[in-house]
Amino acid sequence: MNILILGSGGREHTFAWKITQSPLCKQLFVAPGNSGTKQIAENVNISVTDFEAIKKLVISKAIDMVVVGPEDPLVEGIHDYFLNDDALKDVAVIGPERAAAQLEGSKEFAKEFLFRHNIPTAAYQSFDAKTVKQGYKFLETLNPPYVLKADGLAAGKGVVILNDLNEAKDELKHMLVDAKFGKASNKVVIEEFLDGIELSCFVLTDGKHYKILPTAKDYKRIGEGDTGLNTGGMGAISPVPFVNDSFMHKIEERIVKPTILGLQKDNLPYKGFVFIGLIKVGDDPKVIEYNVRMGDPETEVVLPRLKNDLVELFQAVANQTLNEQEIIIDERAATTVMLVSGGYPEAYEKGKEITGLEKIEDSIPFHAGAIMKDGKIVTSGGRVMAITSYGNTYQEAIKKSYQNIAKLHFDKMNYRKDIGFDL
Repeated sequence: MNILILGSGGREHTFAWKITQSPLCKQLFVAPGNSGTKQIAENVNISVTDFEAIKKLVISKAIDMVVVGPEDPLVEGIHDYFLNDDALKDVAVIGPERAAAQLEGSKEFAKEFLFRHNIPTAAYQSFDAKTVKQGYKFLETLNPPYVLKADGLAAGKGVVILNDLNEAKDELKHMLVDAKFGKASNKVVIEEFLDGIELSCFVLTDGKHYKILPTAKDYKRIGEGDTGLNTGGMGAISPVPFVNDSFMHKIEERIVKPTILGLQKDNLPYKGFVFIGLIKVGDDPKVIEYNVRMGDPETEVVLPRLKNDLVELFQAVANQTLNEQEIIIDERAATTVMLVSGGYPEAYEKGKEITGLEKIEDSIPFHAGAIMKDGKIVTSGGRVMAITSYGNTYQEAIKKSYQNIAKLHFDKMNYRKDIGFDL
């Protein structure tokens, strides 16, 4: 079959790497793609939210399946667009319909869903510019630190955690009244702070059945020891060492099952990945957030550990026969370290040549913010490349990633040297 992946990051390069291993894939297209996908698929320069251009491509290339990488096209309703078009309705789309994508598109919608289905999560209230003073009062009832979340999509940067009450009040005003995150912060969710260690659980569902994929843990902050600004993710490991059978059982019974049942009860059609951001508080898992697609850089450690034919799994999702599949996991650990542009997550320069890729041994470089220009691979984004390795332990795997990073270079290259430090 002919397959189209939407997106241009490390996640999409990893999808392409995995899909090209399937005998079911005849031709693979990636829109817009990057320098990594260019080497194994055909890149097409189309925006992930230009549905008309995507339609033309799907028809002209006789595409049978569309795998949606990022959240924006899902929240904007690409799955619905295909279902409502006679020329597209038989194309399999991997990703939920618009109504269900609100689980990521709106923090308030997600919190209401969690409370409605009795899924463990932090207490919260929502506020807008008219109720900012009530927001101040609610902050006064909480113990620090204070967690403020922009309701809409803010490219992974809409969450602020502050220790000082007055700073939290100023930040709330900044988000609601001064529109710090634009439309994304028209509403702000204030949550109680949960103290614990974070992890991610990935579930693939066809709307009726589900399969749990390997767990992962990512590292969001730019600085060593989890300090500094939030980023889209600086590295990840899989599996998560502290997730034993008993903790996994709690995640499945208290969170995964009620989530899939909740989607059915609320009539939210879902064919795709549910990414559940969790925190382990004591011995109990609680939900921090939902995403409606795979995470990045978690994809770069989860998919390499999946031994299944990914296209076969996606076909089962499309046909709602996922219950007939058995997930096969590589016993080895996988780790990834993200190389980023100097200055990221604030202002950074692009167009820096990346050298040393041909010297990499025993690791997989997944390209993210990198493109081909005049025959050279150059930086095009903040997060440039994820270096993934296998090992019998995560320590062994991470060592391989760092050994290979030493062979790579681009001007002002930066990365965290402590991925896995807290385990």
